[in-house]
Formats: sequence, structure tokens, C-alpha cells
Amino acid sequence: MRTSTPHWLTCGFRPFFFLGALAMAAGVLLWLPMLTGHLTLPTAFAPRDWHVHTMLFGAMFAIIGGFALTAVSNWTGRPPVQGRELLFLVAVWCLGRVATASSGAIGGLPAAFVDLAFPASLVWFFAREVIRGGSSHNTMIVATVALLGLADAAFHYEALVLGYADYSTRAAIAIILMLVILIGGRLVPNFSRNWLRNRGRDALPPAFNRFDAIATGVSLLALVAWTAFPEAVASAALLLVAGGFNAARVVRWQGWRVTPEPLLLVLHVGYATVPLGFLLEGYALLVPSTLDPVAALHTWLVGTFGTMTLGVMTRAARGHTGRPLVADRGDVALYVLALMGAAARIAAPFTHGNFHLALDIAGSLWIAAFLGYAASYAPVLLGKPLKG
Repeated sequence: MRTSTPHWLTCGFRPFFFLGALAMAAGVLLWLPMLTGHLTLPTAFAPRDWHVHTMLFGAMFAIIGGFALTAVSNWTGRPPVQGRELLFLVAVWCLGRVATASSGAIGGLPAAFVDLAFPASLVWFFAREVIRGGSSHNTMIVATVALLGLADAAFHYEALVLGYADYSTRAAIAIILMLVILIGGRLVPNFSRNWLRNRGRDALPPAFNRFDAIATGVSLLALVAWTAFPEAVASAALLLVAGGFNAARVVRWQGWRVTPEPLLLVLHVGYATVPLGFLLEGYALLVPSTLDPVAALHTWLVGTFGTMTLGVMTRAARGHTGRPLVADRGDVALYVLALMGAAARIAAPFTHGNFHLALDIAGSLWIAAFLGYAASYAPVLLGKPLKG
């Protein structure tokens, strides 16, 4: 008897964008009452570490996995990972979330093994597809996912053995940020060039060239130094230099010219938070008395990761399901909510006695953005694609 694959299991972006958006919202929705002591989870992690792990290795890993599973099919020309294999990945990811949330009951080590099964499985599937597709030049995605998986393993070690996940947290942020710099740094100007060319515009933004390669190298050097030596003056200086290089990239891409299309503009705005984060974090490390480094760090955590993921998820969901690459009012509302949430989180330390109120506002905006995405895109991600 012939059975058909459910639509939500036909491509990686479908389940993982939906689940990633839910995890993005849940990671803050539960964190806010945990922060004030009104909620306790049976996790072996400290509340802060559970929050960080859920956002970086739960939500972001799901979204990265969904994007990469879809992209690797295009890169290799092979059919996408789907059906039972995709269901297996979804189940492993879900088990990882349950295991980390209940690690205080089942034990930290068993929970770590369950959680790490997802990155290990992703690496295996990606490596298989790249090898079978004869696409060895795309091994970068395999290596990047493997590095993020190693950072996850290090996070478990630091959190459970040392009591606080420090180096692994910065390593994960650096790896994800480099993905934005590498992949976003190619897609954003290319999308802009195509959009402007299709409208007969001239003086197109430059394609990836030597300047972009230098900016990428400087960014990598700065992030490695920051990960290993976060309090060193040299690390702060490198962050500032990387901020300058990435700011120049943003200007070169001429994002103001694509203002009529929010689906493209949001990627420019999201990437603009990359140099802003470099500059603010570098400054905060040099003069912590005037700017909280943790608040500066949320320029990346909320501004870059939040805005870029929403931009990529809306665009990819539309493009891969036969819908026009044009943002509607609902999409624009999601982008605005995410950006307002980022601004509120960065400004929170400056609200004096209203710090927790500012966190609640920032968190509520973030939750609304990602729950809004999950609700509005559920029919797109989990339903049938439009007929051509």
C-alpha cells in the first residue's frame, strides 16, 4: 500500500522553523518568571544557563538545522531529507528539549547525551548529503554544525561540572554570528542586486569581493579573541575594528534602496545590528561603567539573531511554498516587534529601578514576534504548497 509523506515532513524548514519559533518564545516566556523566582523547572542547569541553552542550542539550532537541511538540497541537487529521516530529527530535537528541562530528575549526563544526539544526527545527515552529492566545497556547513555541537557539549560540561557556562556560551554566539556574517554576507547583497536589477536600476551593490573576505577574517579573529579572552583590551580593540569593517559592508550594500520591500529591507536592518553589536560590546568591555557588556551583547542575541531569523524564516517559507516574495502587514509587524524588543533589552540597564519592567516589556515583544510567526506561518509551513 502506497503512503504519501505528510507535507510538514517534506523539507527541513517546515517543522524546524515552526518548532524553532515556538522555542524562541518559550525560552523567554518561561525565563521571565524563573528570573523572579516564580517558576522552577526540574533542570540541573542554573536558571540563566537553562535560558541560554534553550535559546542558542534549542531554538537557534532548530532554525539553523531547518535552513541548512533545505539549503544543502539546493547545493547538492539531491532530494531533501524528508519523511522518516526528518521525523527522526524532529523527535531527537524534541527529546533534547525535554531532557534538558528535566535533567535535574533524570541526571545531567543522560540529559546531555540525549541533547547532543541532535547535532550529531545533523552532522551525519549533512555529511552524507554533501558526500553523495559530490559537493565537497559545501563541507563548511558540516564543520559549522559540528563546531556548534562541540560548543553544546562544552556547555553541558561547564554548566554541570563548573556551575556556570562561560566559554561555551561565547563560543556558540561566535559560531552563530559567523554563520550570519558568512551566509548573510552573501545573500543580503545578492538578493538586493537581483531586486534592483529586475527593476532596471543601475549602480548595483558590489558582489562578495576581497574587502568582504578581509571583513570576514577580521570578524573571525575578533570573535575568537573575545571567546578566549573576553576581558583583554586587545579583544575589545579587535571587536571595534570588526565593527568598522562590517559597518562598511552595510553601507556598501545600499539597503536604503530596497526600502519599498520590507522582506528584503529587514535583512539589511538585521545585518546592521552585527556591526552595532561589535562596536557596543567592544566599547562596553573597555568602559563597563558606562555600558553593561551583557546589555551590549543582546544587540547580537536579540537584534541580530531575532531579526535575521525572522527575516530568513519569512522569506524562505514564502519562497519554498510558492508564495510571492513580498512581505505583508503581518510580516512587517513581526519585524517591528523584534526590533522594539531588541531596543528595550539593550536599554533595560539604563531604566534604573525599572529594570525588571523593561525586561518584561522586551520579553513580551520578543514572545509576541515569535508566537506571531508560529501562528501566522503554521498553515504555510505545515500545510500544502500553493499550486503554480
